[in-house]
Amino acid sequence: MTDKKKLSDKFLEVVKCEGVVSITSWGVETHVVNTWNSFLVITEDERILIPAYGFRKTEKNVNVNNNILLTLGTREVPGYKDYPGTGFLVKGTARYLSSGEEYDMMKEKFSFLTRVFEVTVSKATQML
Repeated sequence: MTDKKKLSDKFLEVVKCEGVVSITSWGVETHVVNTWNSFLVITEDERILIPAYGFRKTEKNVNVNNNILLTLGTREVPGYKDYPGTGFLVKGTARYLSSGEEYDMMKEKFSFLTRVFEVTVSKATQML
């Protein structure tokens, strides 16, 4: 039995181009934090790993409610009907990693991180 991919080829193409990523969390208070497409690492099982340096309010929210919304996009990848750019809305759950193989791999790539923000994707919808 094969699982259906949650992250499309178009999504993976967007991640390869630079753009802003917004992560919205809520729990203690609604909060938005930003990072860059180039900081996202997609695992074989389609989790998204993000280096976290700050993200303190997001962490407080995730400790209360681990649901998150993540948006990303780029003008470099054509969208629907050749629209000049495309973007995605990702729904998922999050947690923080502060040790282990994936933490070590991310620390090697992004020396500034203090933790890894891990997103388990439930749905990724192309918006443009």
